[in-house]
Amino acid sequence: MRRILCLLIVCLVSSMGFEAYGQLNRKAIKKNNRRIGSFRGKKSHFGKDKIYNAVGISLNALNYFGDLAPTPSRFSTDIGFTRPAIGLSFSHRFGPRYTLTAAFTYGTLRGDDADSADPSDEENAIFRYDRNLSFRNRVKELSIVANFDLFENMATYISRVKWTPYAYLGIAVFHHNPQAQAPATDVNGNPLPEAGEWVDLQPLGTEGQFSDLDPSAVNHGIKPYKLIQPAIPMGLGVRFRINELMDFSAELGFRYLFTDYVDDVSGNYVNLDELNSELARAMSYRTGEVDGHATLAEGGVMSGGYVVWPGYGHEHRDNFRGNKDDRDIYMVTTFKLTSIIGKTFHRAKFR
Repeated sequence: MRRILCLLIVCLVSSMGFEAYGQLNRKAIKKNNRRIGSFRGKKSHFGKDKIYNAVGISLNALNYFGDLAPTPSRFSTDIGFTRPAIGLSFSHRFGPRYTLTAAFTYGTLRGDDADSADPSDEENAIFRYDRNLSFRNRVKELSIVANFDLFENMATYISRVKWTPYAYLGIAVFHHNPQAQAPATDVNGNPLPEAGEWVDLQPLGTEGQFSDLDPSAVNHGIKPYKLIQPAIPMGLGVRFRINELMDFSAELGFRYLFTDYVDDVSGNYVNLDELNSELARAMSYRTGEVDGHATLAEGGVMSGGYVVWPGYGHEHRDNFRGNKDDRDIYMVTTFKLTSIIGKTFHRAKFR
Protein backbone atom coordinates (compact mmCIF):
# COMPACT_ATOMS: atom_id res chain seq x y z
CA MET A 1 0.00 0.00 0.00
CA ARG A 2 2.78 2.38 0.86
CA ARG A 3 4.44 1.76 -2.52
CA ILE A 4 1.15 2.24 -4.37
CA LEU A 5 0.45 5.48 -2.47
CA CYS A 6 3.93 6.87 -3.22
CA LEU A 7 3.54 6.01 -6.92
CA LEU A 8 0.19 7.84 -7.09
CA ILE A 9 1.69 10.93 -5.44
CA VAL A 10 4.63 10.97 -7.90
CA CYS A 11 2.27 10.68 -10.90
CA LEU A 12 0.04 13.47 -9.59
CA VAL A 13 2.97 15.85 -9.08
CA SER A 14 4.40 15.01 -12.52
CA SER A 15 1.10 15.65 -14.26
CA MET A 16 0.75 19.02 -12.50
CA GLY A 17 4.30 19.96 -13.58
CA PHE A 18 3.68 19.04 -17.22
CA GLU A 19 0.42 21.01 -17.23
CA ALA A 20 2.12 24.07 -15.75
CA TYR A 21 4.94 23.81 -18.33
CA GLY A 22 2.42 23.47 -21.17
CA GLN A 23 0.58 26.58 -20.04
CA LEU A 24 3.81 28.57 -19.92
CA ASN A 25 4.85 27.27 -23.34
CA ARG A 26 1.49 28.24 -24.89
CA LYS A 27 1.82 31.74 -23.47
CA ALA A 28 5.31 32.09 -24.99
CA ILE A 29 4.10 30.90 -28.39
CA LYS A 30 1.19 33.38 -28.35
CA LYS A 31 3.55 36.19 -27.39
CA ASN A 32 5.92 35.34 -30.26
CA ASN A 33 2.99 35.12 -32.68
CA ARG A 34 1.88 38.59 -31.67
CA ARG A 35 5.40 39.92 -32.27
CA ILE A 36 5.60 38.30 -35.70
CA GLY A 37 2.14 39.56 -36.64
CA SER A 38 3.01 43.15 -35.77
CA PHE A 39 6.49 43.18 -37.44
CA ARG A 40 6.71 45.73 -40.30
CA GLY A 41 10.46 45.94 -40.90
CA LYS A 42 12.75 48.91 -40.40
CA LYS A 43 11.00 51.84 -42.00
CA SER A 44 14.02 54.08 -41.71
CA HIS A 45 16.06 51.72 -43.91
CA PHE A 46 13.65 51.95 -46.83
CA GLY A 47 13.26 55.73 -46.42
CA LYS A 48 17.01 56.27 -46.58
CA ASP A 49 17.28 54.15 -49.73
CA LYS A 50 15.35 56.84 -51.62
CA ILE A 51 18.07 59.36 -50.76
CA TYR A 52 21.47 58.59 -52.22
CA ASN A 53 24.63 60.05 -53.77
CA ALA A 54 26.10 59.41 -57.21
CA VAL A 55 29.25 60.29 -59.14
CA GLY A 56 29.39 60.73 -62.89
CA ILE A 57 31.67 61.25 -65.86
CA SER A 58 30.49 62.89 -69.07
CA LEU A 59 31.53 63.48 -72.65
CA ASN A 60 30.17 66.81 -73.91
CA ALA A 61 29.98 68.82 -77.12
CA LEU A 62 30.23 72.64 -77.02
CA ASN A 63 28.73 75.04 -79.56
CA TYR A 64 29.10 78.81 -79.59
CA PHE A 65 26.42 81.42 -80.36
CA GLY A 66 27.63 85.01 -80.60
CA ASP A 67 29.06 87.80 -82.73
CA LEU A 68 31.26 85.45 -84.76
CA ALA A 69 28.41 83.13 -85.76
CA PRO A 70 27.75 82.67 -89.52
CA THR A 71 24.74 85.05 -89.59
CA PRO A 72 23.20 87.70 -87.28
CA SER A 73 20.45 85.29 -86.20
CA ARG A 74 20.39 84.63 -82.46
CA PHE A 75 20.23 80.90 -83.17
CA SER A 76 23.05 80.85 -85.71
CA THR A 77 26.05 78.60 -85.04
CA ASP A 78 28.65 76.77 -87.08
CA ILE A 79 28.29 73.03 -86.40
CA GLY A 80 31.72 72.56 -87.94
CA PHE A 81 33.21 74.27 -84.88
CA THR A 82 31.63 71.85 -82.40
CA ARG A 83 34.32 71.01 -79.87
CA PRO A 84 34.52 68.19 -77.29
CA ALA A 85 34.55 68.72 -73.53
CA ILE A 86 34.81 66.46 -70.50
CA GLY A 87 33.00 66.67 -67.19
CA LEU A 88 32.89 65.24 -63.68
CA SER A 89 29.85 65.43 -61.41
CA PHE A 90 28.57 64.64 -57.92
CA SER A 91 24.82 64.31 -57.29
CA HIS A 92 22.67 64.10 -54.17
CA ARG A 93 19.13 62.83 -54.57
CA PHE A 94 16.63 64.24 -52.07
CA GLY A 95 13.51 62.24 -52.84
CA PRO A 96 11.07 61.07 -55.52
CA ARG A 97 11.80 63.89 -58.01
CA TYR A 98 14.63 66.17 -56.93
CA THR A 99 18.41 65.91 -57.36
CA LEU A 100 21.14 68.49 -56.79
CA THR A 101 24.22 68.12 -59.01
CA ALA A 102 27.62 69.82 -58.77
CA ALA A 103 29.79 69.52 -61.89
CA PHE A 104 33.08 70.61 -63.42
CA THR A 105 33.33 70.94 -67.22
CA TYR A 106 36.36 71.74 -69.37
CA GLY A 107 36.17 72.40 -73.09
CA THR A 108 36.82 74.79 -75.97
CA LEU A 109 34.63 77.25 -77.88
CA ARG A 110 35.51 78.30 -81.44
CA GLY A 111 34.39 80.86 -84.00
CA ASP A 112 35.87 82.09 -87.30
CA ASP A 113 34.38 84.59 -89.77
CA ALA A 114 36.44 83.39 -92.71
CA ASP A 115 35.33 79.76 -92.33
CA SER A 116 31.71 80.36 -91.23
CA ALA A 117 30.41 83.38 -93.14
CA ASP A 118 29.29 83.08 -96.76
CA PRO A 119 30.84 85.91 -98.84
CA SER A 120 28.09 85.55 -101.45
CA ASP A 121 25.38 86.32 -98.87
CA GLU A 122 25.35 90.11 -99.23
CA GLU A 123 22.37 90.51 -96.92
CA ASN A 124 23.52 88.56 -93.84
CA ALA A 125 27.12 87.39 -94.04
CA ILE A 126 29.29 89.61 -96.23
CA PHE A 127 30.03 91.98 -93.34
CA ARG A 128 31.19 89.07 -91.20
CA TYR A 129 33.36 87.62 -93.92
CA ASP A 130 35.07 90.99 -94.51
CA ARG A 131 35.47 91.53 -90.75
CA ASN A 132 37.57 88.32 -90.69
CA LEU A 133 37.83 87.90 -86.91
CA SER A 134 38.34 84.56 -85.13
CA PHE A 135 38.86 83.15 -81.65
CA ARG A 136 39.18 80.11 -79.45
CA ASN A 137 38.31 80.05 -75.77
CA ARG A 138 39.13 77.27 -73.32
CA VAL A 139 36.36 77.31 -70.74
CA LYS A 140 36.51 75.85 -67.23
CA GLU A 141 33.06 75.76 -65.61
CA LEU A 142 31.83 74.94 -62.10
CA SER A 143 28.05 74.55 -61.81
CA ILE A 144 25.35 73.59 -59.34
CA VAL A 145 22.00 72.65 -60.86
CA ALA A 146 18.69 71.35 -59.54
CA ASN A 147 17.18 68.48 -61.55
CA PHE A 148 13.41 67.90 -61.59
CA ASP A 149 12.24 64.44 -62.79
CA LEU A 150 8.98 64.12 -64.69
CA PHE A 151 8.32 60.60 -63.34
CA GLU A 152 8.37 60.08 -59.59
CA ASN A 153 10.57 57.40 -58.07
CA MET A 154 8.58 56.12 -55.09
CA ALA A 155 10.63 52.93 -54.67
CA THR A 156 14.14 52.45 -53.29
CA TYR A 157 17.24 53.22 -55.35
CA ILE A 158 17.36 49.55 -56.43
CA SER A 159 13.86 49.72 -57.94
CA ARG A 160 14.06 53.27 -59.31
CA VAL A 161 12.16 54.06 -62.50
CA LYS A 162 13.55 52.60 -65.73
CA TRP A 163 13.68 56.01 -67.42
CA THR A 164 12.49 59.56 -66.93
CA PRO A 165 12.73 62.93 -68.69
CA TYR A 166 13.92 65.82 -66.53
CA ALA A 167 14.64 69.54 -66.59
CA TYR A 168 17.43 71.40 -64.84
CA LEU A 169 18.23 74.97 -63.79
CA GLY A 170 21.08 76.31 -61.73
CA ILE A 171 24.00 78.68 -61.34
CA ALA A 172 27.57 78.47 -62.63
CA VAL A 173 30.86 80.32 -62.65
CA PHE A 174 33.39 79.88 -65.45
CA HIS A 175 36.90 80.98 -66.30
CA HIS A 176 37.54 81.90 -69.92
CA ASN A 177 40.39 83.45 -71.91
CA PRO A 178 39.70 84.29 -75.58
CA GLN A 179 42.66 83.85 -77.90
CA ALA A 180 43.33 84.29 -81.61
CA GLN A 181 46.18 83.31 -83.93
CA ALA A 182 48.38 86.27 -84.81
CA PRO A 183 48.78 87.13 -88.52
CA ALA A 184 52.12 87.11 -90.29
CA THR A 185 52.34 90.91 -90.50
CA ASP A 186 51.04 93.98 -88.73
CA VAL A 187 48.60 96.48 -90.27
CA ASN A 188 51.40 98.16 -92.22
CA GLY A 189 52.70 94.87 -93.61
CA ASN A 190 55.72 94.52 -91.32
CA PRO A 191 56.50 91.06 -89.85
CA LEU A 192 55.02 90.37 -86.43
CA PRO A 193 57.24 88.65 -83.83
CA GLU A 194 54.14 86.73 -82.62
CA ALA A 195 53.19 85.49 -86.11
CA GLY A 196 51.32 82.19 -85.96
CA GLU A 197 51.07 82.13 -82.16
CA TRP A 198 47.85 81.92 -80.18
CA VAL A 199 47.79 85.17 -78.20
CA ASP A 200 45.54 86.25 -75.31
CA LEU A 201 43.14 88.95 -76.50
CA GLN A 202 41.86 90.45 -73.25
CA PRO A 203 45.19 92.14 -72.29
CA LEU A 204 45.39 93.77 -75.73
CA GLY A 205 42.19 95.82 -75.33
CA THR A 206 41.16 95.36 -78.97
CA GLU A 207 38.15 97.69 -78.55
CA GLY A 208 39.99 100.36 -76.57
CA GLN A 209 39.59 98.93 -73.06
CA PHE A 210 43.07 100.12 -72.03
CA SER A 211 43.05 103.33 -74.10
CA ASP A 212 42.28 106.92 -73.18
CA LEU A 213 39.45 107.40 -75.65
CA ASP A 214 38.02 110.79 -76.52
CA PRO A 215 34.69 111.51 -74.75
CA SER A 216 33.04 111.71 -78.18
CA ALA A 217 34.16 108.19 -79.12
CA VAL A 218 31.45 105.53 -79.28
CA ASN A 219 33.43 103.18 -77.02
CA HIS A 220 34.32 105.89 -74.48
CA GLY A 221 34.10 104.50 -70.94
CA ILE A 222 34.62 100.89 -72.02
CA LYS A 223 36.26 98.75 -69.33
CA PRO A 224 38.26 95.50 -69.51
CA TYR A 225 36.05 92.44 -69.25
CA LYS A 226 36.49 89.90 -66.47
CA LEU A 227 37.91 86.46 -67.18
CA ILE A 228 35.81 84.91 -64.39
CA GLN A 229 32.10 85.24 -65.11
CA PRO A 230 28.74 83.95 -63.81
CA ALA A 231 26.29 82.00 -65.96
CA ILE A 232 22.88 80.37 -65.72
CA PRO A 233 22.78 76.73 -66.89
CA MET A 234 19.40 75.41 -68.07
CA GLY A 235 18.24 72.49 -70.15
CA LEU A 236 16.39 69.22 -70.64
CA GLY A 237 17.51 65.62 -70.40
CA VAL A 238 16.48 62.00 -70.18
CA ARG A 239 17.92 59.40 -67.81
CA PHE A 240 17.92 55.60 -68.25
CA ARG A 241 18.47 52.96 -65.56
CA ILE A 242 21.20 50.51 -66.62
CA ASN A 243 21.32 48.32 -63.52
CA GLU A 244 20.93 48.54 -59.74
CA LEU A 245 23.67 51.17 -59.39
CA MET A 246 24.26 52.80 -62.81
CA ASP A 247 22.37 55.31 -64.97
CA PHE A 248 22.95 56.82 -68.42
CA SER A 249 21.79 60.36 -69.22
CA ALA A 250 21.61 62.54 -72.33
CA GLU A 251 21.15 66.32 -71.95
CA LEU A 252 20.79 69.37 -74.16
CA GLY A 253 21.51 72.59 -72.28
CA PHE A 254 22.44 76.24 -72.70
CA ARG A 255 24.53 78.66 -70.69
CA TYR A 256 23.04 82.14 -70.48
CA LEU A 257 26.02 84.46 -70.02
CA PHE A 258 26.36 87.91 -68.50
CA THR A 259 29.22 88.86 -70.81
CA ASP A 260 29.45 89.55 -74.54
CA TYR A 261 33.21 88.96 -74.64
CA VAL A 262 33.59 85.20 -74.84
CA ASP A 263 34.77 85.95 -78.41
CA ASP A 264 36.50 89.28 -77.54
CA VAL A 265 33.98 91.06 -79.81
CA SER A 266 31.14 93.32 -78.69
CA GLY A 267 31.31 97.07 -79.45
CA ASN A 268 32.56 99.37 -82.21
CA TYR A 269 35.93 99.78 -83.84
CA VAL A 270 38.29 102.45 -82.47
CA ASN A 271 40.98 104.33 -84.36
CA LEU A 272 44.01 102.08 -84.51
CA ASP A 273 46.39 104.69 -83.14
CA GLU A 274 44.40 104.56 -79.88
CA LEU A 275 45.58 101.00 -79.26
CA ASN A 276 48.76 100.35 -77.32
CA SER A 277 50.76 98.00 -79.57
CA GLU A 278 51.17 96.76 -83.12
CA LEU A 279 49.94 93.36 -81.96
CA ALA A 280 46.76 94.94 -80.54
CA ARG A 281 46.13 96.76 -83.84
CA ALA A 282 46.73 93.59 -85.86
CA MET A 283 44.27 91.61 -83.70
CA SER A 284 41.62 94.36 -83.66
CA TYR A 285 41.52 94.99 -87.42
CA ARG A 286 41.92 91.95 -89.71
CA THR A 287 40.00 93.00 -92.83
CA GLY A 288 43.31 93.75 -94.56
CA GLU A 289 44.03 89.99 -94.60
CA VAL A 290 40.99 89.21 -96.76
CA ASP A 291 41.72 88.48 -100.43
CA GLY A 292 41.23 91.63 -102.48
CA HIS A 293 41.35 93.89 -99.43
CA ALA A 294 45.08 93.92 -98.77
CA THR A 295 45.74 96.55 -101.45
CA LEU A 296 43.41 99.44 -100.78
CA ALA A 297 41.87 101.40 -103.61
CA GLU A 298 41.06 105.09 -103.52
CA GLY A 299 38.27 104.32 -101.06
CA GLY A 300 40.72 103.59 -98.23
CA VAL A 301 40.30 105.73 -95.12
CA MET A 302 42.71 106.86 -92.44
CA SER A 303 42.54 105.42 -88.95
CA GLY A 304 44.90 107.63 -86.99
CA GLY A 305 47.81 107.20 -89.39
CA TYR A 306 46.81 103.73 -90.63
CA VAL A 307 44.98 103.12 -93.91
CA VAL A 308 42.01 100.76 -93.44
CA TRP A 309 39.11 99.42 -95.45
CA PRO A 310 36.01 101.68 -95.31
CA GLY A 311 33.67 100.66 -92.49
CA TYR A 312 36.30 98.62 -90.64
CA GLY A 313 39.07 99.52 -88.22
CA HIS A 314 38.26 103.17 -87.53
CA GLU A 315 36.07 105.18 -85.18
CA HIS A 316 32.48 105.85 -86.28
CA ARG A 317 29.12 105.23 -84.66
CA ASP A 318 28.10 102.97 -87.58
CA ASN A 319 31.33 100.96 -87.70
CA PHE A 320 30.25 97.99 -85.63
CA ARG A 321 32.73 95.34 -84.65
CA GLY A 322 30.05 93.35 -82.79
CA ASN A 323 26.55 93.67 -81.35
CA LYS A 324 26.71 94.71 -77.69
CA ASP A 325 22.94 94.31 -77.29
CA ASP A 326 23.13 90.49 -77.46
CA ARG A 327 25.09 88.49 -74.91
CA ASP A 328 27.03 85.40 -75.96
CA ILE A 329 25.64 81.90 -75.34
CA TYR A 330 27.14 78.46 -75.52
CA MET A 331 25.33 75.16 -75.84
CA VAL A 332 26.36 71.98 -74.03
CA THR A 333 25.28 68.55 -75.28
CA THR A 334 26.04 65.95 -72.61
CA PHE A 335 26.25 62.15 -72.49
CA LYS A 336 26.78 61.07 -68.89
CA LEU A 337 27.34 57.81 -67.02
CA THR A 338 26.64 57.89 -63.27
CA SER A 339 27.11 55.38 -60.48
CA ILE A 340 25.37 55.36 -57.09
CA ILE A 341 27.89 55.31 -54.23
CA GLY A 342 27.67 54.31 -50.57
CA LYS A 343 24.94 51.71 -51.15
CA THR A 344 24.92 47.90 -51.05
CA PHE A 345 22.10 45.46 -51.72
CA HIS A 346 20.59 44.13 -48.44
CA ARG A 347 18.78 40.76 -48.67
CA ALA A 348 16.12 39.89 -46.14
CA LYS A 349 17.31 37.38 -43.53
CA PHE A 350 15.02 35.04 -41.56
CA ARG A 351 16.17 34.03 -38.11
